Amino acid sequence: MSDRADIIPIETPIPADRQGAKRHYGVHPYFTRRPYNVVGDYIRRYSQERDRVLDPFGGSGVTAIEAFLENRIGMQNDINPLANFIAQGIADLTNGKLQDYADALHDIQERYQPQIGEVGNADEHALRELKRKLALPEDIDLPKNSDVGKYHELFSLRQLISLALLKEAVDSITNEDARKGMLLAWSATLSKLNKTFLSAEGRAESRGGSSIFSIYRYKVARTPVELPPWETFYERATNILKAKAEIDQAVNLKRNTGGWCGKFEVYAQDIEELGDRFPGAIDYIFTDPPYGGHISYLDLSTLWTAWLGLSPDPKIREKELIVGGGLNLSENLYVERLGKSVRACIRMLKPGRWFSIVFQHWNISYFEAILSSATDSGAELRAAVSQVGDPIWSMHKKKNSSVLAGELILTFHKTNERRKLKRDGIFDVANVLREVLENTPGEKIYGEYLFNKVVIEAWERSAIHKLNISRNDFIGLIEQFGWHYDEKNHYWVKQKPELLFNMSG
Repeated sequence: MSDRADIIPIETPIPADRQGAKRHYGVHPYFTRRPYNVVGDYIRRYSQERDRVLDPFGGSGVTAIEAFLENRIGMQNDINPLANFIAQGIADLTNGKLQDYADALHDIQERYQPQIGEVGNADEHALRELKRKLALPEDIDLPKNSDVGKYHELFSLRQLISLALLKEAVDSITNEDARKGMLLAWSATLSKLNKTFLSAEGRAESRGGSSIFSIYRYKVARTPVELPPWETFYERATNILKAKAEIDQAVNLKRNTGGWCGKFEVYAQDIEELGDRFPGAIDYIFTDPPYGGHISYLDLSTLWTAWLGLSPDPKIREKELIVGGGLNLSENLYVERLGKSVRACIRMLKPGRWFSIVFQHWNISYFEAILSSATDSGAELRAAVSQVGDPIWSMHKKKNSSVLAGELILTFHKTNERRKLKRDGIFDVANVLREVLENTPGEKIYGEYLFNKVVIEAWERSAIHKLNISRNDFIGLIEQFGWHYDEKNHYWVKQKPELLFNMSG
């Protein structure tokens, strides 16, 4: 059927493979990154070759890149310049020859590795003399909650000089495709060659990451670790070569089995402006919007954008879909704009097409904003899948305890039948939770799955506004119904009757 109403929705979780694609894993760090295989399955189910597939909150570009490699038009949109830099950099690995990339890395190694090695042995006077000869980024102010006030203070003098030398080396590469690939590697190196880098306890010194990704501010390590600059860059560069080889293989497979027609487009617009630009033009949308939280992506990206010359226009910060941040954006504004974002997505879809949004939060008003806005815009909820059990939790979970460990993928079909939202339903969360638990096969269940089931039940009964329960009360109900939380495996286990008897005794 032309409107694709006959598509059977995905209704079961897909085991996440976060490290299976070299084009995403290890190329460049970013704050969140959806499992490529989950995104790929959704793209293949809800779209066809040559379709326009959009992610309006594109992040590091997993959706657009996977659509691109599946012979779709992958449309990446994000107001964060770093996000688009990473996404475009990965997509550009389809260009040029792998040998040119390898030759460029070898050339850098021959010409610059000795210089970078000398930096490690230079005294303070020699370092300061060298610093004056190098092109360095502007020493801009950092966000107020940073441990240091100025950008250069994020680096030791040796790190600053080594990074500048490496950047000079990359800029000198004559082959444009190879230069772009090595610039992506250099940018990835920044996350480890700075004072916010924290080594992972009990592992090799180089295994770890910046506090930007764990504490979500510029926290300088109590005892900063200075990793060897050349070795750190070389590791990132070899990751680029592996990603390039993998992407070449994917493209060649398409060429040999029907033809290659993938396209990649990048946009940097607020989602409402994007909605005005592409009304009724998109075939499928898969997106993962920011989950509220006090996580300012633009501020946290300064480590990269300041040196890459990609600092965003101050006005764009007003468009960031977050709660808090440097502008102290309110939660009410977030809920309002989340609803408008969903409406913009539905407006961009062609009639009969599909829209999937990843979301998870304890705040019911967020869910209501998504569900009611989609319904008001002429879309019908067709599937709600709990992607739970993934051992790698998102940044949202670590930053804000009100965010759950799993994620819910809501998928809507655009019918153009606008429904008036009813709010007259009756809902008893304890009774619904009991029903779900009693009908659960097996002896274990994820709390996120339970919460998601309750949310969708409340929605279907026109009573989502009546679902107002705290995390502690929700946990208390689960325990009351005879379940025990397994902290090691992060799921709930049904307690045996004899254990319940002993506890009550």
